[in-house]
Amino acid sequence: MQRSILVASARHLAGRRTTKRAASRVAQPAVACVARASLETRQFTSAASGDAQIAELKANVYQKILDEGVFSAAVVKEAVDSYFQVGLQQYYWEVFNVGEIAKHIHSFIAAKKLAEATGRPDEITLHVEAKDKSSGFYLNADDHASVVAAEQKVMKMVESVPSDQPYSYMSFISERPMVSTTNKHLHVGVFDTPKYAVGEKDAEIRMEADLHKIATSAFLRKPAAMRQRYFEVISASIGKLSPIFKEFPVYRDGTIPIMMCFKRGESRLSQISELLKHLNLSAKRKFIECFSNGLVVYSVYLHPCPKESVNDFFNQLSLTSLVPRTQLTDLFFSGNVSAEEYAFSTAASFFIYYFTSQKSEEYEALTKTFANDPVSLGRLKSLQTKLKREAVSRKRIIESVINNLTLVKDICHVFEKKCSKKITPEQASAAYTALLQRIPKEVKGNDVDLLVLRGLVTFTEAVVKTNFFASKKSALSFRLTPQFLAGTGIVPDVPFGLFLVMSNEFHGFHVRFDDIARGGIRMIRSASDQIYTQNFETVFNENYNLAHTQAKKNKDIPEGGSKGTILLSRQHQNMAQLAFQKYIAGLVDLLVDKPGGFDGYGKEELLFLGPDEGTADYMAMAALYARMRGYKYWRAFTTGKPPALGGIPHDLFGMTTRSVRRYVMGSLAKLGLTEDKITKVQTGGPDGDLGSNEILLSKERTTVIVDGSGVVYDPNGLNREELVRLAKARQMVGSFSRSLLSPQGFLVTINDRDVKLPHGEVVENGRAFRDSFHLHPLAKADLFVPCGGRPEAINMSNVDKLFDDNGKPKFRIIVEGANLFITQDARLVLEKAGVILYKDASANKGGVTSSSMEVLAALALTEEEFEKNMAVHGKEFPPFYKAYVEEIQRKIEYNADMEFECIWREHLRTGTPRSILTDTVSAKINTLNNSIQSSSLWDNVALRRRVLSEAVPQPLQKLVGIDAVMSRLPPAYAKAIFGAHLACQFVYSRGVSADEFAFYEFMQAYLAKN
Repeated sequence: MQRSILVASARHLAGRRTTKRAASRVAQPAVACVARASLETRQFTSAASGDAQIAELKANVYQKILDEGVFSAAVVKEAVDSYFQVGLQQYYWEVFNVGEIAKHIHSFIAAKKLAEATGRPDEITLHVEAKDKSSGFYLNADDHASVVAAEQKVMKMVESVPSDQPYSYMSFISERPMVSTTNKHLHVGVFDTPKYAVGEKDAEIRMEADLHKIATSAFLRKPAAMRQRYFEVISASIGKLSPIFKEFPVYRDGTIPIMMCFKRGESRLSQISELLKHLNLSAKRKFIECFSNGLVVYSVYLHPCPKESVNDFFNQLSLTSLVPRTQLTDLFFSGNVSAEEYAFSTAASFFIYYFTSQKSEEYEALTKTFANDPVSLGRLKSLQTKLKREAVSRKRIIESVINNLTLVKDICHVFEKKCSKKITPEQASAAYTALLQRIPKEVKGNDVDLLVLRGLVTFTEAVVKTNFFASKKSALSFRLTPQFLAGTGIVPDVPFGLFLVMSNEFHGFHVRFDDIARGGIRMIRSASDQIYTQNFETVFNENYNLAHTQAKKNKDIPEGGSKGTILLSRQHQNMAQLAFQKYIAGLVDLLVDKPGGFDGYGKEELLFLGPDEGTADYMAMAALYARMRGYKYWRAFTTGKPPALGGIPHDLFGMTTRSVRRYVMGSLAKLGLTEDKITKVQTGGPDGDLGSNEILLSKERTTVIVDGSGVVYDPNGLNREELVRLAKARQMVGSFSRSLLSPQGFLVTINDRDVKLPHGEVVENGRAFRDSFHLHPLAKADLFVPCGGRPEAINMSNVDKLFDDNGKPKFRIIVEGANLFITQDARLVLEKAGVILYKDASANKGGVTSSSMEVLAALALTEEEFEKNMAVHGKEFPPFYKAYVEEIQRKIEYNADMEFECIWREHLRTGTPRSILTDTVSAKINTLNNSIQSSSLWDNVALRRRVLSEAVPQPLQKLVGIDAVMSRLPPAYAKAIFGAHLACQFVYSRGVSADEFAFYEFMQAYLAKN
């Protein structure tokens, strides 16, 4: 079939009426040439033998084309002579066989005829791609625009290749002009999708560097010396997150080989070419090879250039590969801004988007008006945030940067001088003032431009730590002093610390409310463009609110509240693990000494991270990475690790659910009810930690469970044995046996469409039904326990759905297990209607207590003690581990009971809503804790010892003794234990209204014991 097309096309070309279609048809067989299963390579061992082999190859190619009978001998000779004389590199003739080169020359003939037919004989271009995107051939001039156009097509081909399958690309630039009428040289590119030599991949393949196990069969036929270069780069990349760049000795043709090894993701091909042009570097040839261990290597052979130019290329490639493409990208590639200015402006644009504040007199007046109306005030703030997002959009911020490049460059220059410590803090402060004075004089735009330029200065001033100028990094990270938030109205309380971390695959935050703080890291995915836009707008608010809630929840423990978020970029939704690794790497860069890093903070920081949505499986990875980087507190860096690393899994021991259950049981006891006599609605299914343990530890008659798979409902109560089976197997309700439902019950999965329910309702879309079922009239019971769901699932716009037609609440008791499931204004509406409601910051604190005790053991035990007593190898838990877990469970239940009674008592006494009392109790404890730590009480060594003897779990004291614990803990952490224990004991026993005199009496009792 191809031969008939070729013959027909040749006949057209032989005549006067040459057409574009005819020319392209001649080239079609070129696509087949890159499916190179029978690749045979040759090597020219010397110049003489090389010339002889080239002559032989040329003769064979000539004969091959002539034998096909498509072209006349004269046409074939002219084309072959011309193609062999353009000066393609020796490796080209070594790697392609006779048949493949013949196909390339077919395309060359077609491209020349096409250029002649269109009246532009110098513009020889022909790009041919297989319909199945498995191969492509790209022939064109070597001018930058033509090469980039071809490479952009290659990048599109790359996008179609499954992530577990390889692809390869090679391109060559000729030494001489492609035709006599132009100075342009010939560019030839070949894209292919070969097969890995080893089809089966084992679990450890990502740590493998053996090329015979990870490369394609085609790659393994490369010369040994070339394979050795790849091996060196790949070996250096194993276990690393940042890309590896390496320059090799000058090659036999005088070129400089450089290699760049990245984690596989989006193609860097166009970026590399644009950066080469920007730095006035040129490449003779380029190669891309994929490996089954998740790495992709770019190999470029440069024309001779200074070593400093290569280093500059590496540094700028590293920096620009960490930021997403925007309008600034084109500005960088056009040479209008440097790599540093480009990356700085992009990072600062995120800061400006989330942290600009433009107050008005009207807004201030309304804020004062609604000061005593939290519902209306919440609505006002939401409206103000929405309006600000519309006025100061991401696109508008970039436009302001582009419109004011002179000022932007000067701001970036101050940032560079600050981070390289070329200026003192006092000089930096003077520079900020001078810039702020210049802005209103020089900015040509409107108020938004003024806001953006001032935001750039604020960002520069707020950065107290960064890895921006470090040579090797996998993410950009900034530790910001959060004082810039004071008085802006963006947040109600200024946190202690704020981190911004970003790379090409994500951006995220870490917010901490105390010097010693702990909280989970949440991965945020987006199923659609609309959801991504919404998540992008709200990610900082979600992060802040989670950390703020965590600060209230962590009142019982030494660590204050913190939280981290990672928002995956829209095109990187399948790269959660890589994004998490880079996020952690960015944070660790700011915790350890790093060459080129900036530290204007000057104090040791302790970060303790935990699992959250989408990151539970990554905790061990983060701890081991911190160890590799030399972080001395690596064992305590993450909680939720596997027991083999000394972790205490919350789900295995029901840690989080234990506190939730204490609030349920306490409420039932106060009302004279028993759990087996009431009904319950639950969100969050048997596949999750909270959901599964809520099923296993409870006895209520559950009528509804909503989870990721759908909704299961039975007014007579869901079969308990079936729920237990799912909970133990950690399966979603989609696996619930329909045969165990009563005639009135139903199971609707997210994939169901047009399902008629027993009561007659028709469900058109199962996913939409699932998303809103917690608001459905059938979702009613004595007790509602949210154990999962997105934040703000119940808010002021839908809280009315939690009342029946008579205005009566559908639930008598709500114990909020899921974080931020109900907004505060909606809670107040429910409580006003008589609902007994305990919010997340009170109910969902068992997990944080367990994690805190896990951190304590990691800090208090030596490496040998920890390995022997906390690391679980096999099925048997060490005796200490078992005793320690039991002590943690008792502590969780004790703290929950103490807070429950305190809030219940204060509500009866004052009538204050319980959700407000949660905040009041937390604020009272946290404020008192800070005061205690700042006082001279800590200096009383005998008191210190007594308090820590009460606070530190007895199994730990029995193992190593309280003195050893006190000497091994970081001083700041020991002081945090001291303050938290005293503050909790006082507030829980004396109440939130207890004054300084009550605290004096409380402490006198302690001192008397000494």
